Amino acid sequence: MVRAQRGDREVFGLGAWLFGILAVVLAFGALAVAGNALSTSKDAKEVAAVGGAGTKVTLTEFKVDPVMIEAPVDGTIAVTNAGAVEHDLAIKGTDRKTTMLKSGQSGTLSLKGLKQGNYTVFCEVSGHEGAGMKATLMLGTMSGGGAAAGTSDAALTAADAANSKAMAAQLTQYVDQLEKGPNTKGVGNQPLPPTVLPDGTKKFDLTAKVVDWEIEPGKTVKAWAYNGQVPGPLLKVGIGDRVRIVVKNELAQSTSLHLHGIETPNSMDGVPFVTQDPIEPGDSFAYDFVAKGPAVGMYHSHDYALTQVPDGLAGAILVGEEPLPDGYGPVTQEVPMMLNDAGAIGLSLNGKSFPATAPVVAAPGETVEVHYMNEGQQIHPMHLHGIPQLVIAKDGFPLPQPYLADTVNVAPGERFSVLIKPTADQAGVWAWHCHILSHAEYEDGMMFGMVTTFIVKS
Repeated sequence: MVRAQRGDREVFGLGAWLFGILAVVLAFGALAVAGNALSTSKDAKEVAAVGGAGTKVTLTEFKVDPVMIEAPVDGTIAVTNAGAVEHDLAIKGTDRKTTMLKSGQSGTLSLKGLKQGNYTVFCEVSGHEGAGMKATLMLGTMSGGGAAAGTSDAALTAADAANSKAMAAQLTQYVDQLEKGPNTKGVGNQPLPPTVLPDGTKKFDLTAKVVDWEIEPGKTVKAWAYNGQVPGPLLKVGIGDRVRIVVKNELAQSTSLHLHGIETPNSMDGVPFVTQDPIEPGDSFAYDFVAKGPAVGMYHSHDYALTQVPDGLAGAILVGEEPLPDGYGPVTQEVPMMLNDAGAIGLSLNGKSFPATAPVVAAPGETVEVHYMNEGQQIHPMHLHGIPQLVIAKDGFPLPQPYLADTVNVAPGERFSVLIKPTADQAGVWAWHCHILSHAEYEDGMMFGMVTTFIVKS
């Protein structure tokens, strides 16, 4: 039932999606239809309520509630300090902030003039941001259909025409990547070849530091990155390999490295003051272990993890290969897809927000292996239009009975490995997105965040 051999895999990188095929470009008309079909929704447990006073946010020690804030363009945020000490709320990268609010006081944060998009909000009091007083502001994402209430048909039609024009321009940016390459600076998940030491140990060097990271065209944030990439470099080793990962800390804050889903000795588990001292600024630490597998893991910070991980300190590590069911293989592309929803990176696939996300291109009959990896703080149901996904492993453990799904629900910390094998009659462009629709589309119909495509060549 299980094949013991497979052909060499091609790990997803730049070369996997630079296909300038006219038929594929023309097929993007279908994506525009899919984009119009997406709608918005609202989870009251995660999103601030909206009332006459604006979007409501509460500050406490040490939390901004909610952690995902939706607000309309040119709106306001009503901020209340329900804590015991002074706090304010500021929008990173701008001059917008409330006054310093004493316990029990409220203030208003104006959003007038800010462009639609995702921003980081935080408390400016020294140490409060690092302690957890940080959230994502999704400006222009108000869900639930509120914007249309009481609006005339003529106004809706006029707005629709304007939105359609903007969507077409956005899709052109996305399509152009097929011929011109990425439309933003920086690509994550790039394979990092190891240095092989005399005793056969495979050594990887990771440097953690703050870099400028372009999440979508024209939007750059301060990301906390490994080797200047978000996600960090892809580490791939064989079962039984002796591995050493040396982490150099060039941050202004201590850090550590946890190998999530990888079996290591206790002393290599990477939890400050539990299994090791934190890696202080300027210091390094070597993580040594023998790789057991197959395994699909994530490496990430476990020090100030609430901020360091969503700000970018995470990457993929793969050990060996999952066995393939009959009828699939060889795997021609292996695609780690890291999901995020918070911090400086925000709603994203592999550190990018649509239209900067990378399409996956395959020919009929090819087998593409995708590893969904959730480093965010929310569940993400990953839905692929038109082509079944065969789920073959959960958290890196091969499933005795793989199953088909069109939507794979990935909780924080989980990894699901799926095989996608398109047929000739599935040629075209297929939308691929998180099905919490406010993670994929703004209220005006513009797609963003956790959206990409799977393209089947004709």
